Amino acid sequence: MPDGKPAGVRCIQLTPDRRCLLFGHPSRPLVCQTLRPTPEMCQDSPPAAIAWLTQLEADTQPGL
Repeated sequence: MPDGKPAGVRCIQLTPDRRCLLFGHPSRPLVCQTLRPTPEMCQDSPPAAIAWLTQLEADTQPGL
């Protein structure tokens, strides 16, 4: 996603089974390469994980 991916928006590089099409590819964004999911982040469902990541995004925005 050349202009970045807003929180809560599904990445265009995800397959229907949530696998990354860029995994292992040099063009994979650095944020994706360095993100290390934890049980706290993933919780018990994809919607719960999205909610956690959306809150993380909000909590880390400058000036808020």
